[in-house]
Formats: sequence, structure tokens, C-alpha cells
Amino acid sequence: MAREFDLDGRRYWILSEPYGEGWRAWVVEVRPDGGREDVGIDATGETRGAADSGAERKLRRLLAAGD
Repeated sequence: MAREFDLDGRRYWILSEPYGEGWRAWVVEVRPDGGREDVGIDATGETRGAADSGAERKLRRLLAAGD
């Protein structure tokens, strides 16, 4: 299952999976043509929610730095 959200007019998914004793989450951008591109952001956490939140925070910081 993926979390989907829009930022700055672009659509992103946060995907996550079990990883060792916790979870790993990573971010992909969904292009208008339906293709996907790995953003190069990932995060780990003890829970799925923690990993997802960490990945989202990293993405928001990356986009804010690009402004």
C-alpha cells in the first residue's frame, strides 16, 4: 500500500516495506503520463508510520531547498 500526496503540483507516492526489525520507506514521483521516477529519498523507522513520515519530511525539505 502506498501513501499518495500532491506537493507543488506534482504527485508523489511513499512506498514502504518491512526491513529488518523495522520498516523502510522510499519516494517515487508519478508523472502525468503514468510513469514513475524514483526520487532517491528513503527512510527507515521502527514502525511503518515512522518510516513513511521520515521519507515525507525529507521530500518536503528537498522541495523547500529547491525554491
